[in-house]
Amino acid sequence: MSPCVRFSGRRDRARATRFATSVRKRLHRGYTAALDAARGRIRRHAAAQVPQKRTLVTDAAAPATSQTTPATASSPAARTPEAPDWRRTAVIYQVYPRSFADSTGSGVGDIPGITARLDALADLGVDAVWLSPFYRSPQKDAGYDVSDFRDIDPSFGTLADFDAMLDKAHGLGLRIIVDMVPNHTSDQHPWFQAALAAAPGSPERARYLFRDGRGEHGELPPNNWPSVFGGPAWTRVTEADGSPGQWYLHLFDSSQPDLDWTQEEVRAEFDDVLRFWLDRGVDGFRVDVAHGLAKAPGLPDLDHDPTADAPTVQSACWGQDGVHEVWRRWRRITDEYDGDRALVAEAWIYPLDFMARWVRPDEMHQAFNFPYMETGWSPAQMRSVIDESLAAFGAVGAPSTWVLSNHDIVRHTTRLAQGVDYPQGHGVGPETPGLPDVESGIRRGRAATLFMLGLPGSAYLYQGEELGLPEAVDLPPEARQDPTFARTGGARYGRDGCRVPLPWEADSPAFGFSPTGESWLPQPADWRTRARDAQRGRPGSTLEMYRTALRERRANGLATGSIAWLEVPEGALAYVNGDVAVVTNMFAAPFAVPGEVLASSAPFGGTLAPDTTVWVRRDDAMAG
Repeated sequence: MSPCVRFSGRRDRARATRFATSVRKRLHRGYTAALDAARGRIRRHAAAQVPQKRTLVTDAAAPATSQTTPATASSPAARTPEAPDWRRTAVIYQVYPRSFADSTGSGVGDIPGITARLDALADLGVDAVWLSPFYRSPQKDAGYDVSDFRDIDPSFGTLADFDAMLDKAHGLGLRIIVDMVPNHTSDQHPWFQAALAAAPGSPERARYLFRDGRGEHGELPPNNWPSVFGGPAWTRVTEADGSPGQWYLHLFDSSQPDLDWTQEEVRAEFDDVLRFWLDRGVDGFRVDVAHGLAKAPGLPDLDHDPTADAPTVQSACWGQDGVHEVWRRWRRITDEYDGDRALVAEAWIYPLDFMARWVRPDEMHQAFNFPYMETGWSPAQMRSVIDESLAAFGAVGAPSTWVLSNHDIVRHTTRLAQGVDYPQGHGVGPETPGLPDVESGIRRGRAATLFMLGLPGSAYLYQGEELGLPEAVDLPPEARQDPTFARTGGARYGRDGCRVPLPWEADSPAFGFSPTGESWLPQPADWRTRARDAQRGRPGSTLEMYRTALRERRANGLATGSIAWLEVPEGALAYVNGDVAVVTNMFAAPFAVPGEVLASSAPFGGTLAPDTTVWVRRDDAMAG
């Protein structure tokens, strides 16, 4: 008989919790040790030292293979005595749970659906998975409006489902990063409901940013701050006696009231929430709105046009110095745990050397590189942002990250080929000018991905980009669910186009997303040819290009390397990382690239066409 421990009665609950926590910590330590030992046998290489200027020899007679071939599965990298900290090198795959895989037939993705498809992510060759919010929520903003930070929304499953998913991921060598949303709660959160029932000046209202209005009768908002989703960032409440009352701040939707992070009760609550998930074994947190939380004392008016679309710079509501106290506190918490737990900042803040403050040695480990993501298809702009990124993050000892798509922005297979630029979050639709030809957009998107994956540091992939999915442009108005669409009266299409459920199997209902064929957003009919099972093992498919690139990235130590720029024709951009040359022809005339081909974004026979990237290795490919 195996030994067991039992706890019964209410007096034993705390003891039971402590026991379960200690067991999970021991299990996670065992998982980490085994994972690191196994992966250490895979990564034993060092970054090659290269000079800062090389010339690419374009010898048309040099041998070259013609096409990327299917990759074989390989294990992701992690830190061992011989290998680097995974937080500096990982390829991290974003899962948007509503749209990843539905196990119940409800039309909404769920945690058991994620569990069932984790093998595909291990097969792809990523190192970690970041999950967008799955917490209990009214789903006014697709889960970023949280009503209970310690539970799973019933539409996604249960805590037991989460634990099973986490165990399977760890068994596959995948780390799990979960989204944390500390700037605001749902208006259905018990704290906010208590605040509505309480009087002005009460401890319940102090957890949020309630203020009296301006004007003779308080009829005007307390300041001129706008909501990111359109309209003012303030909503007036009706007091218990039925009279018009105070206003509360919501930098996003009115269903997402901002918390007051000057309150110790708020800070202590999130300390406990972090430990709740760390004790379960998660490997880190992606922190939503990491440039928010702290507001300027007195909540002064913005001194610029609050309706203007411009890059986010430090202002009364963004990028305040007070946020760094929070992140140092969170870092101390994650450092209490073994297994190299990670903190990742979603900080829409500019310029890059200012963003780097979020990843100083005692704060977060990574920050999303939004300037890189927003850079156009231009050799000069791309080179500039890469140089700036490596310098800014390197100055504080942090890795640079690279990302092209996520759940908030038009997919890069569409965005990079658009004839007109649109601000982040506005989205595109059937009436958007400058929409590209779908296949031309995918070709450019593939070239951009292969260029990105050769860079040193950590890279992020958004679900479906490995299938070459374009933005779903033709969603009917009645299907759109992003609050941006509603709050702007349809003036902004919003983000639904990048959130359409994935196609897994060409001939299954909902292309394998849901067993019943239900889908919370309609899937384009032509996604049948982009289904995963239609691409797996097919040479030249987008999926096989990603698998090949991730295999070669790991085998050649590109994540731990350094780059030197190569001289190539105008309209192209190239660099060398170790003994791998990454060459992209954006819009130059075709030119020859010599060397053994490791990966290519399009068929390649030695001459590089526009909108194509190739990775080559050849000892004498560089001179000078």
